[in-house]
Amino acid sequence: MNISDILKSLTPDKHTVLAATKGAIQLLKGDQHADQVVPPSGHTATLTSFTAGAMAFLAVFALALSLATGRLADRWKTELSQSATVRISAPEDQMSRQVSKLIEVLNTTPGIAAVNVLSEADQKALLEPWFGPDIPLDDLPIPKLIDIIQDGNGFDADGLRLRLSAEVPGAVLDDHSRWRKPLVRAAGSLRWLGTLSILLIALATAAMITLAANAALATNAQVIKVLRLVGARDDYIAQAFVRRFTLRAFSGAAVGTLAGVIAVMLLPDASAASGFLTGLGFVGWQWIWPMFIPPLAAIVAYVATRFAAFKRLGELT
Repeated sequence: MNISDILKSLTPDKHTVLAATKGAIQLLKGDQHADQVVPPSGHTATLTSFTAGAMAFLAVFALALSLATGRLADRWKTELSQSATVRISAPEDQMSRQVSKLIEVLNTTPGIAAVNVLSEADQKALLEPWFGPDIPLDDLPIPKLIDIIQDGNGFDADGLRLRLSAEVPGAVLDDHSRWRKPLVRAAGSLRWLGTLSILLIALATAAMITLAANAALATNAQVIKVLRLVGARDDYIAQAFVRRFTLRAFSGAAVGTLAGVIAVMLLPDASAASGFLTGLGFVGWQWIWPMFIPPLAAIVAYVATRFAAFKRLGELT
C-alpha cells in the first residue's frame, strides 16, 4: 500500500460526512418525545451545569497562566540574551583608568552595539530593594557596573574574557547565561503545567458528567424498559441523554468562561508595577482562546455521555 492509498483510506467518504452532519443536526434539533426521557431539572442537571461552569472558570485561568508564562519565557530569552554586564573591582585611585580602558576594549569588540556605565544613582536604585534607600555607597566597596547591549550577531564571550584578563585584570564579564537558562526552563515548566491543568480539568469534567449521566439513566431505568417494549432502539434513547447533557455542559461552560474572562480582565496588570513580572491574562489575539472552551466542554460531554449511555443500556438488557 502506497502513501496515496493510505491517505485515501484515512479521508472520510461523503456518506461518513453526511452521517456526521445529520447526527450533529439531530443533536441540535432534538426530539420532543425522546427529551422527556431525561428529567429537565433535578440534581443531575444542577451537577452537570455547575461542573461544566466551574471547570470552564478554572480552565480560563489555566489557559491564562500557560500563555502568560509563555510570554514571560520568550521575554527573558530575548531580553536577557541580548545583554551582559561587566563589573570592575579596583582601588579607588585606579577605578577611572580601569573604566576608561574597559570602555575602549568594549567599543573595539565585534558584536557589541552599546556600552553604558551605571552611575552611582543607578547602582543605588538597583541595591535599594535589598538594602533600603539609605544605603551608604560611599562607605562600601561597591564595584563599578557596565551594561553591554549586543547586536544581532552577538559577541564572543570567551574571547572577551581572555582579552579582559589581559588588559583589564579587575574586570569580570557576566553574560547572564548562568541564571538566564534556569529562569527560562522554569517559565517553560509553568507553561506545560498550565497545559496539563487544562487536560486534568477536561478529564475531571468528563468523570463528573459520566456520573451524572449514569445517575439519570439509573433513575429512568423503568422508563427505558417501557420504551424498549414499544420498539425504541438504544440509539434513540441514548441520543436523548447525549443531547440534554451536551447542551447542559455547553451552557454551563459558556457561563463559567464568561465569568473567568471577566475575572481575568479585573486582575491588575503586574507588568505595570514591575519589570520582572508579566500580567496574568490574554494579549491581543489570545483573547480568542477562551471562546473554544464551551465547544470543547460540549465535545467532552458528548463523548462521556454517549459512552456512559451505551454502557448503561447494555447492562439493562
